[in-house]
Amino acid sequence: MEKTKGIIFDLDGTLWDSSDNVVVSWNTVFDSHKEFKLHITNRDMQGLMGLTMENIIKALLPELDEKERLVILEECCEAENDYLSKHGGVLFPDLESTLKVLSEKYRLFIVSNCQSGYIECFLKYYDFGKYFTDIECSGNTHEHKGKNVKSVIERNNLSSAVYVGDAQVDLDASRYAGIPFIYCKYGFGHVDEEKIIINSLPELIETVEKVL
Repeated sequence: MEKTKGIIFDLDGTLWDSSDNVVVSWNTVFDSHKEFKLHITNRDMQGLMGLTMENIIKALLPELDEKERLVILEECCEAENDYLSKHGGVLFPDLESTLKVLSEKYRLFIVSNCQSGYIECFLKYYDFGKYFTDIECSGNTHEHKGKNVKSVIERNNLSSAVYVGDAQVDLDASRYAGIPFIYCKYGFGHVDEEKIIINSLPELIETVEKVL
């Protein structure tokens, strides 16, 4: 029987924490530019993850004009993808065992506000492509997360779906797409109202059963 129910995941703060290695790669780029002084920390990056890449670089370099920021951003994204493809990130506990169980009953997807190639680094480094049906990101479409979630639902002909994430932008995306939201309280962000909450990934298995 074809699986028509889908679980759509955010990536950062939901499935893994890549912030340490992202910081290393971005600081390498920043150090090469003597026209400004910037050195970011893990806390800086975690506080910005979930935003679009354009908004992240704007928050870090507000003194530059848009054209200058986009040049730096392109360098950062290229360095980041290269570094993550070789070093990966930190997976949240019990991720693969949870994905394995869920993929037996549901189709799994990732939608993230990241650059093109970023999700692919995650999938390839850990050989997780076998668990996921489709992915999308703002770097590919230049659309907001809610629209990308909705697109994934439509092009995969899902009868029902749920979005799983850790931040307000994820809740907003689920509202736009008209689907339930499960909040990963262990992640980086916060939401503006109490929703369905999980404190660890294994809790998702039973929680999804109640939602879909």
